[in-house]
Amino acid sequence: MYLHRPEEQFYLSRFVFLRALGLIYTVAFLSLFNDVLPLLGSNGLLPADLYIERLQQHFGSPWEALLEMPSLFHYQISDGLLKSLSFLGILLSLLVLFGYCNALILLTLWGLYFSFVSIGQTWFAFGWESQLLETGLLAVFLVPLFNFRPLSSRPPKIIIALSWWLIFRIMLGAGLIKIRGDECWTDLTCLFDHFETQPIPNPLSIAFHHLPNWLLETGVFFNHIVELIVPFFLLAPRKLRNTAALIMILFQITLIASGNLSFLNWLTILPCLLCIDDSVWKRLLPFSLQLRIPMLQPPIDHKRELPRYLYALVVAYLSLPVIQNLLSEEQSMNRSFNSLRIVNTYGAFGSVGNVRTEVIIEGQNEQGEWLEYEFKCKPGSIARRPCWISPYHYRLDWLIWFAGIEASYGKGPQRNTWVVHLVWKLLHNDNTALQLLDNAPFPNSPPKQIRILSYEYHFEEMGADNWWERELSGTYLPELNKNSPELIHFVQQQGWDR
Repeated sequence: MYLHRPEEQFYLSRFVFLRALGLIYTVAFLSLFNDVLPLLGSNGLLPADLYIERLQQHFGSPWEALLEMPSLFHYQISDGLLKSLSFLGILLSLLVLFGYCNALILLTLWGLYFSFVSIGQTWFAFGWESQLLETGLLAVFLVPLFNFRPLSSRPPKIIIALSWWLIFRIMLGAGLIKIRGDECWTDLTCLFDHFETQPIPNPLSIAFHHLPNWLLETGVFFNHIVELIVPFFLLAPRKLRNTAALIMILFQITLIASGNLSFLNWLTILPCLLCIDDSVWKRLLPFSLQLRIPMLQPPIDHKRELPRYLYALVVAYLSLPVIQNLLSEEQSMNRSFNSLRIVNTYGAFGSVGNVRTEVIIEGQNEQGEWLEYEFKCKPGSIARRPCWISPYHYRLDWLIWFAGIEASYGKGPQRNTWVVHLVWKLLHNDNTALQLLDNAPFPNSPPKQIRILSYEYHFEEMGADNWWERELSGTYLPELNKNSPELIHFVQQQGWDR
């Protein structure tokens, strides 16, 4: 690698990277702060205290559970603590965003977020959670230990190199899982359906969906070039590496424009920023800003660099199963091979569905009318415009998309048992659960019954009165009321009858 050429500097690269990391952490903790109690609180859909209790019973002791699933919450958990630590995460993230951080602050952010991910259950079962943890831990070694001015030291080039290795794995893993996972990626037709069937479309998704087929096929081909070929240019001389990083950033911006994929694409841009050396940033950043960034070049103190060398050795060792996974025909997507998630394997959309199935929750009022509950962002009413939320993350809206996939195969909520708990709560007009939804169609008294129907959704033509057209396709969950014996038994069995 061309790491030691004197013209290559990464002071400005580190500046941009740290500010961007602060932004992602802020959004992640803000989303957590808003939804942690409805999702994980003592009255949440999947209470974290019950999960921790079961973990400790499974592993035999709090200590064993801590080793397998590290979290600050193994010895103390309460609604107040969940809320307080997520708020602390917001405050520390803002410090990083505004340029005040050191290794201790970044390590604290990493530990806080890790603690929530470990107890987050299905709400945190996304690849970008591990990706944020891996990126956040890498950043710990990019700044001084105590000095609150993170730009006051030489950017450690060994950590810069590890960021290149991170984005290489992210892109290559995503590319390989596609060509191994679904024939539509090799016959270039995946984008015929992707923009319509992705988890949460945005207002531009319909325009992407209606692009000419030849252009959509070109888009798939471009995807393969960026994910399978461009990453290898990170090993090339400076100008080619800078170009490769800019292409990958442009690709991520296109994905951001075409759908709401939480902070995944924003986060993927971060290691790309450290692939671009200062020769490019000097042309892009205001000169007045550049003057404020010290570019000192003190001699390297190898004793002080020892923790970074050890971290690099750990990453190298833990990369072995990741490399093996990348080379395997049985490649896993978004998998961690160690309990601390230091090095992980990534991937997205290994398969693309050709039908969008939405599950719609309906409640019956005293007059016998069925009224729909609307989620904050997922498709519901055919007249409602898709929302813009990226990089914000509505976890419930994402998870209900997976329920729709189950419904498309004629299955009920066997895997998404939290759906049954949500129904139970809505039958009691539970205020905590209603915070997760966009409307409350029963403001005065709870519904008599609730059912969940499944509909097949398709985008309307451009310029039509509605955004969607839909057709009833089945029943995901039959009518239940709060006195239904099977519902009461299930809630009691799960320990949710609090």
